[in-house]
Amino acid sequence: MPQDLKRYHRQYLYRPIGEEGQRKLCASRVTVIGCGALGTIIANTLARAGVGFIRIADRDFIEPNNLQRQVLFDEEAIAKNLPKAIAASERIKKINSQIVTEPIVTDVNFTNIENLIRDVDLVMDGTDNFETRFLINDACVKLGKPWVYAACIGSQGLTMTVIPQKTPCLRCVFETPPPAEMSPTCDTAGILAPAANVVASLACTEAIKWLSGNQKTISKNLYSFDVWNREAKALKLGKCEPRPDCPCCGQREWAYLKGSESLRAAVLCGRNSVQIMSGSAKSKVNFDHLSERLEKIGKVSFNRFMLRAEIDGFDLTVFEDGRTIIKGTSDLAQAKTIYAKYIGM
Repeated sequence: MPQDLKRYHRQYLYRPIGEEGQRKLCASRVTVIGCGALGTIIANTLARAGVGFIRIADRDFIEPNNLQRQVLFDEEAIAKNLPKAIAASERIKKINSQIVTEPIVTDVNFTNIENLIRDVDLVMDGTDNFETRFLINDACVKLGKPWVYAACIGSQGLTMTVIPQKTPCLRCVFETPPPAEMSPTCDTAGILAPAANVVASLACTEAIKWLSGNQKTISKNLYSFDVWNREAKALKLGKCEPRPDCPCCGQREWAYLKGSESLRAAVLCGRNSVQIMSGSAKSKVNFDHLSERLEKIGKVSFNRFMLRAEIDGFDLTVFEDGRTIIKGTSDLAQAKTIYAKYIGM
C-alpha cells in the first residue's frame, strides 16, 4: 500500500469513499478478464483509482482498428508487436507506478479460470462472448467471488453486478447463450467508443463501491442503455435473489467450468478470424524452429511473445502456448485445416 495517498485526494474527498475507503482500494486485488474496448477502460480506470493489484488476462494482440476504442494502446504498441495484456500492463505502469499489474497472455478457459481469480477480491468482465462470461460466472459462483458483467455492441450496453448467493447470477438472467442469428457482433453492428466508455465506467463504479467498503450500495439490477438514443433503464431482477432452479447458483452444475460447453475453436468478434486451441501443447512453442519451417512458404516475424506469418493470403499469429489466431477466414473447418497444414502441433 502506498505511504502517500495525495494522488487520490480528489477521489477520497468524496464522502462515501474517504481515506478509509481509499486505503481499502489500495489494498484490493482485481482480475480483469479480456483487454479489448471494455477491458482497457476498466483497467485504466481502476489503476487511476488506486486499486493495488490488477491482473490482466487476454489472449489477443493489437491491431490498428482497436485504437478507435481501446484506450491503453497506441501505434507504438502495434509496431512492437505486443500482446494486449503486455501492452496494457506497460501503459498502466506509466500511469500509476504505485500499483502492481500482472499481465497474463492466455486464453481464459475452464483449465485456468479458477487460478486466475482465486486470490483476488473482485473479477471484472472485459470479454466479448457469452461462453467466456458463463465460464466466469461458474467460477465466481463456485469460489464465492463477486464479479461485474459488462457488454456492449453498437451504441448499446449492459452491466450487472453478481454477488454469489446474494444476487442473481448471470445464468439466473440468461440461462443459455442467445442463438447466433439473434446475437449482433462487431462484424454486423459495429461498436461506438462512447458506448464502451459508458458501460465500463458504470462497471468500475460498482467495483469501486465494493472494494472501498460500500457493498450496501451495490446495484441489484441489470442496467441497460443506448448512448445514441440517450435511453437508459434499470431492469429489476425479480426478488433480486438467486433462482433455486438456476443451473449455476441453484443447481451448482458448473457446466462451463467442467468444460462440457467449451469450444476448441472460436470465431473472434469483428476480426474475420478464428482462434485454434492446441490441446496437445505441453510446453512453450519454440519460435526459432517454427519460423525456420514457415519461412520457406511465407513471410515470418516473431518476438518472445508470439510469431506472425503471412501465408497463402492468411495471417497466422502463434502464441507461446500453441494457440493460433488465423485471420482471413471465419470458417471453423477451414481454419482447422490451415492450422493442421502449417502449424500441426
